[in-house]
Amino acid sequence: MQANVSLLGASACGAGGQTALSGRYPLSEALTRVLAGAPCTFRIVDARTVRISALPAAPAAVVVGKAPAQPVVDELMVTARKRPEREDSLPAGVSVISADQLFATNAYDVRDTAGQLVGVLTTNLGPGRDKLLMRGLSDGAFTGRARSTVSTYLDDAPINYNAPDPDLRLTDVAQIETVRGPQGALYGNGALAGVYRIVTNKPDPDHYTAGAEASYATTQGGSPSYSGEGYANLPLADGRAALRLVAYYDDEGGYLDDVSLRLSNVDSTIRTGGRAALRLELDSDWTLDVALIGQRLSSRDTQYTTLTTLTQRANQVREASDNNFAQAQVTLHGELGWADLSASTSYVQNAYDNLYDATAVAAVFAADSALTDNGVSVGVYSEGARIRRLVQDVVLTSTGAGAFSWLAGAYGSLSVERTPSSLDILPNPGQPIVATTSLTAPSLQIATLQASGGEMAPPAPGGLEDVQSALIRVYNENRRDNLSEAALYGEGTWRFAPGWSASAGTRISETNLDVKAAIVGAPPAQSRDIDESRSFSAVTSKLSAQYQFDDEGPLVYALYSEGFRPGGVNSTGFLPIRPSRATFDPDRLMNYELGAKGQFLDKRLILRAAAFFDIWTNIQSDQYRPSGLAYTANVGDAHIQGMEAEAAYAWDFGLSLQANALYSAPKFTRTNPDFAGQLGSGLPGAPRWSGGLVANYVRPLPYGDLKFHLVGRANYTGPARLTFDPTLSSRTDPVVDAEILAEIDSRRWRAGLFVSNPADTAGDTFAYGNPFTFGQVRQVTPQRPRTVGVRLATAF
Repeated sequence: MQANVSLLGASACGAGGQTALSGRYPLSEALTRVLAGAPCTFRIVDARTVRISALPAAPAAVVVGKAPAQPVVDELMVTARKRPEREDSLPAGVSVISADQLFATNAYDVRDTAGQLVGVLTTNLGPGRDKLLMRGLSDGAFTGRARSTVSTYLDDAPINYNAPDPDLRLTDVAQIETVRGPQGALYGNGALAGVYRIVTNKPDPDHYTAGAEASYATTQGGSPSYSGEGYANLPLADGRAALRLVAYYDDEGGYLDDVSLRLSNVDSTIRTGGRAALRLELDSDWTLDVALIGQRLSSRDTQYTTLTTLTQRANQVREASDNNFAQAQVTLHGELGWADLSASTSYVQNAYDNLYDATAVAAVFAADSALTDNGVSVGVYSEGARIRRLVQDVVLTSTGAGAFSWLAGAYGSLSVERTPSSLDILPNPGQPIVATTSLTAPSLQIATLQASGGEMAPPAPGGLEDVQSALIRVYNENRRDNLSEAALYGEGTWRFAPGWSASAGTRISETNLDVKAAIVGAPPAQSRDIDESRSFSAVTSKLSAQYQFDDEGPLVYALYSEGFRPGGVNSTGFLPIRPSRATFDPDRLMNYELGAKGQFLDKRLILRAAAFFDIWTNIQSDQYRPSGLAYTANVGDAHIQGMEAEAAYAWDFGLSLQANALYSAPKFTRTNPDFAGQLGSGLPGAPRWSGGLVANYVRPLPYGDLKFHLVGRANYTGPARLTFDPTLSSRTDPVVDAEILAEIDSRRWRAGLFVSNPADTAGDTFAYGNPFTFGQVRQVTPQRPRTVGVRLATAF
């Protein structure tokens, strides 16, 4: 307590050990002295957190056929309130996935973790194109100008605003933390529905470590997939610094065929990336962390189908996409005596591009004889974004063990976002053409039909004909958004009686947006310029009260919190936007929550549950016009009531189970008449029921330190409507996503087999893929067929 260092798992040392140390020592030396001769060891997680664990038992002590007793979930630490705290001591909906569980369940991206975190869902448009949802608080299944309801953090810095999730591969990650509900009092960017935080392993100045992993998998009816990753931790400067390097590559094979293009397995994705982190121990009180992160993600096509055969479609264009992400982050941690300081500066570059087959809308321009005499055979819509964002976040947290603790922060961000979009048409030449050319960042592959026969001919021998010069641009928008945001936020907690505490927090923010757009279009589109500035200010609050029955006993809490999203400006459209839809206004969420959590039966049983009631006013939603072009609107107000629960139990023969469930029931209380006369039931993309189950069995083997692991995972997502429009029947299916893994591991090596979708089901996970035919053609995103793979990992 005096050094303000959290020791997690101290009970692993047993009773009768040394409990005091007098003098002035570096943290590592102090722990070495205290634990001299003890049956436990330590690992410094960061300057304020230490993990204590028991020393491995001697091989002779292992009883074959009976696994040692163990709790389901280790004593996990979270930093949701910007200081290390036990997961079950927080008056909020908090869930954590440890590094061990990420590996055991074969979870390498956000989608793999969603079913293991209560209340967390993702859309399934494709890698690098999805959005995260929490507690069923969905503003729609599409991504556009509205700010994301869930803020994704990489360590101490936010990495998204209104862009889709960058889908970072979870390599060398310490844990995943989620905090559900509005988080303005604790996070400067003011998350509306919650925070999804990726906590990476930090450089360790005391130990050389390295690891590598490789996998290979085959998908029924598809292309093979393979991946490789590795990390190395290098102490420097006699333990005063360390460098940690991470690299990875994965190629996910496709499984869908395009019969028009005569291509198989079109929906493959390649992801490459890495991370370099440097830690400098400036002195015993101050630490500087510098990190560089980069990832390139390229999908060769989308993953929806349009034909009755669930693995086929008939498009005229390969709908490729890219999502490239880069970040530089500098974080300073230190002690001021009266408070701890954390100052984080990050710079993010995010570039993404999407291509769509827009042949359905290209016919609008075919009537203009100045453009083409023979009609239009193909339309290609391209959209992208180039985002540059600078974020500064400075946080002070109180020290000591008094009755009052507090947190205060200042947050600021500046961003420039360029979002070009265009529509190109290919006049019908009256002859077959198959072409590959470059339109934007992704490649473009086009198929056109014969004017007479109606059948696509194969490409001519000797190569593909380039038709870039034949494309005619009929619509083009160049838009630039300058966004600045500043916020002051904080929270104070008063422990006013044994077991009782109360907290109050607030966030005061100011947002300024300046939009300039130049739109040029051929008839019937109309050219125009847009120059719009808007400002938004808000004050949100948070109140909570909690009671803990003893020092680490069950906890009950009541919570009220508020969230706020600023408004914005619409510009995209063939025709000028009517004044009532030219802008969209802020929305606000008020969350009322009652919860309880605790560990029972010698920490073998863990139970957590919460009931919530949310009032969401002026809901922002990204939508598509009949033309296929996007806009954002305020659709109305809604009440959302729901419950979430988590449970875990461990048996002494090595089996442990974890389960979670979410029920969310929205009800619209007001409809914006300018948006629609009637809204369908439910929020788009959010099912009423969802949940997940993880079973883990561990059994020692009679060969040295070998162990056998058997892990099963299943996630359930109920059916959901994809739009607010009750006349559209686009709904996802109830889907169970399952995986089984069997593995042998030793102290340094792990080898195993895994099977994904073992029942080979083909439920519709996301009934959308192309905005230009949405509502006209049935679009289905089937589950990935049965996939069988092997993986090998080592650490030393």
